[in-house]
Amino acid sequence: MAEVISVSALNRYVKNLLDVNDVLFDLALRGEIANFVQNARSGHCYFSLRDEAASVRAVMFRSDARRLGFQPEEGMKVVVRCRVTLYERDGAFQVYVNDMFPDGIGSTQLAFEQLKAKLDKEGLFAPEHKKPLPRFPQCIGLVTSKTGAALQDIRNVIGRRWPAVRLLLAPVNVQGFEAAEEIADAISRLDKSGRVDEIIVARGGGSREDLWVFNAEVIARAAYRCKKPLISAIGHEIDYTILDFVADRRAPTPSAAAELAVPDREEQKRILLDLQQNIRKNMQNRLDLCYNGLEQYNFVLEQGPARQSWQKKHDLLQQAKDEIRQQMQTQQMRLLILQKMCLRQKMPHCRKTRRTIYRRRLRKNWRLRRIRARQRNLEMIPQLDLQMETRQP
Repeated sequence: MAEVISVSALNRYVKNLLDVNDVLFDLALRGEIANFVQNARSGHCYFSLRDEAASVRAVMFRSDARRLGFQPEEGMKVVVRCRVTLYERDGAFQVYVNDMFPDGIGSTQLAFEQLKAKLDKEGLFAPEHKKPLPRFPQCIGLVTSKTGAALQDIRNVIGRRWPAVRLLLAPVNVQGFEAAEEIADAISRLDKSGRVDEIIVARGGGSREDLWVFNAEVIARAAYRCKKPLISAIGHEIDYTILDFVADRRAPTPSAAAELAVPDREEQKRILLDLQQNIRKNMQNRLDLCYNGLEQYNFVLEQGPARQSWQKKHDLLQQAKDEIRQQMQTQQMRLLILQKMCLRQKMPHCRKTRRTIYRRRLRKNWRLRRIRARQRNLEMIPQLDLQMETRQP
């Protein structure tokens, strides 16, 4: 007769059989995630792995789940490294997952896609949030390595295109575990300083792993909170990061970012010359239009009855001018006479002055009397001669 055992003994026996099996102790299992639940309090993950015909319960403890580079989701196909065992209390056959990998796609790429979808859903990539770049910036903030080639490329391009602008560098590490926090902090400091008109976050070319720090969520949120326009210039043209989607403008290279940030001096000169020529042409055209209009009015006035009316008014105006001129001359003569009279009235009337005038008059009268006496004497000479002839016998 079979030995009678308890349920606990059965579960313990089966569990021991599974635990001592080397094949089941380290197993790679492919399946689709179903009924995924992550306990908010403990952090443990509970789900099922299934295929077309069967399913098995799975557990992933918090210490292992924290090492994942992506977030497991419902319906995701994965490959897990696990050990098969039996949960003794419930008699549940299940697997304990130590690590998990996306099936057909890398974990880093999956984490990138998941973060991208998350931020896009929150509106961090929305076009209406993009800010326009200033046309003529006075100061540009740079977030890059102080020893990298990206800084020299930006300085060379800006010095050639628009040397009047100033550069404010916030030096950071552009790779490594602490680089994400440094870059996010540098963006915030430049934005709050109020000294810059726009910000460039730049890094030269490198491998995918070297540029991966710019996919950090903390950098994306710092760029989204930035109130100044931000230009992302990471790697080369084929390299895309999360920061490229959040930034107001994306440049394929640091040199291209410098070209986007400042205008071209030579192009501005050409624009000013074109404006000057257009202004001159418009002024000349307006003058020609005014001149032609005046010529037409003059022709109409000379040919029409309005010319005669204008001539009459002109004659009347000229006559009035002549009369006014004569009146002015008369008034001037009167003024001169009045002035002379005033001068006479102002002559001194002292006794000495009257005596002098009286003597002058006496002297003048005495001279006149002498002249008149001579004249009479000359007239009397012929008469005396005649009397003497008549007296001779």
